[in-house]
Amino acid sequence: MSGLSSSDTAVSGEGEALTPQAKAQMGRHVSQYLIFSLGGELFGVATLRVREIIEFGGITSVPMMPAFMRGVINLRGAVVPVIDLNARFGRARTETSRRTCIVILEVQAEQDTFVLGIIVDAVSAVRQIDSAHIEPPPSFGTGIRADFIDGMAKVNNGFVILLDLGNVLSVDELATLNGQAAGDAPATSNPH
Repeated sequence: MSGLSSSDTAVSGEGEALTPQAKAQMGRHVSQYLIFSLGGELFGVATLRVREIIEFGGITSVPMMPAFMRGVINLRGAVVPVIDLNARFGRARTETSRRTCIVILEVQAEQDTFVLGIIVDAVSAVRQIDSAHIEPPPSFGTGIRADFIDGMAKVNNGFVILLDLGNVLSVDELATLNGQAAGDAPATSNPH
């Protein structure tokens, strides 16, 4: 037997002994994030919410939509609203380039799941980020609303802003966008 006492080890579900370092790691949580650039900054969303990444294009404008709503796309027969994330943050519309793409996301709002696309400058990577490397959102200085930020992940020598998708688009806005994109706007009476 090695020099570890029984108090220094734990046993995993498979009967393997865990070292003290492994026990310390058990309290941590590692999640995968899709990292993308937008307006010169790096952002991340949990990969569990990402359906796919598609080439930018094919957006149909929809009248009477909020300024941050670029329009809708036809994604294999489904109408999917596309949000200009830069405009949602109160900035100028995203300038498209060769690397601009649309990230298709699933966003949970109460009992419903909404599928929508966000326009990003470029997708950088998929990274595993340890919860020990995530700081709480700052109260100022990021240029976007603090409630849009889930946390600040320390990656290399900088930070990645982890987005809280539920707050980036509120429940009311999601329901409104979903209804308008699908053509389910409330009927109005015609006086004729």
